[in-house]
Amino acid sequence: MRTIIMATMLLALESGTTPVATVRTANAEVRTSLAHGRMEGPFELHSRVYPGTVRRYWVYVPAGYDTFKPPNLLLFQDGQRAVNPEGSLRLPAVIDTLIEQKAIPQTLGVFVTPGNVSARYPDTLGIQNPDHRPEEYDALSDAYARMTLDELLPAVARRWRFSADPKRRAIGGTSSGAIAAWTVAWRHPDAFGNVISFIGSYTSIGLKLGPDGTPLAYGGDTYPGLIRKSAIRPLRVFLQDGRNDLDNEHGNWFLANQQMLKALEWANAHADAEKHVGARYDINHAWTEGAHSDADGGSILPDVLRWIWRDQQPGR
Repeated sequence: MRTIIMATMLLALESGTTPVATVRTANAEVRTSLAHGRMEGPFELHSRVYPGTVRRYWVYVPAGYDTFKPPNLLLFQDGQRAVNPEGSLRLPAVIDTLIEQKAIPQTLGVFVTPGNVSARYPDTLGIQNPDHRPEEYDALSDAYARMTLDELLPAVARRWRFSADPKRRAIGGTSSGAIAAWTVAWRHPDAFGNVISFIGSYTSIGLKLGPDGTPLAYGGDTYPGLIRKSAIRPLRVFLQDGRNDLDNEHGNWFLANQQMLKALEWANAHADAEKHVGARYDINHAWTEGAHSDADGGSILPDVLRWIWRDQQPGR
């Protein structure tokens, strides 16, 4: 275990190989605007999986993009906040800076909003949540993955190529966007081999009860049990949450994220003890002092991306 104290933030960073490097508070190392790559969009996507909904997405295209050398892919949920130049994440600028520094490989960024029940995506929403977010992000079904893999990524691929190798593809998000990202990778590790989860909502938001109290649909609080009782997926996972995160009728976010970490660690230890061949989870985490906010995740985002693709040479 390695502990780093910086500013008012306490980070417990753990990895089986290389721990995350020094944290730079509030993305201090990152430019506030793009210098080399370019942003495209927003584009609209009407979904067949979720009829009557529309979502927006943006694409960051790295400088030197070469269709004959497909770049890595980073897909991030709640795209309206991920691309906000005044927000905590500022993902396009982060990717742009890291590529310029040759700290990560060439990467195509895709930033997608949840769906909204309307014919057109409302311009008035700004960085607020569209109205179909819980139905998409907090459900444990395969619907969101099918929308992502069968509709969104093919739409992007019509204009830009990107790697098909799951080790070169990462999916991430914050809060319910984090559990949505986890669900896609958990169900389809052949599509995404890396998960970035900030303040993940591994709680009972998606739980639906019948009149007699019988669960009709389960929530994200079931994931630790599923991890312990399921075959290990070949996933590299980064978890971040704050000690002052939410505690409400859906659950306690910090405890839920600790349960996720413990389940992943137990699955690895059990597989080792039983001498099972095959995959192990590659896990790292940061426990901070923050609340239910993107701020702490944004502070460590550059180092998280370095960790995710630490074994890839830039430009490969």
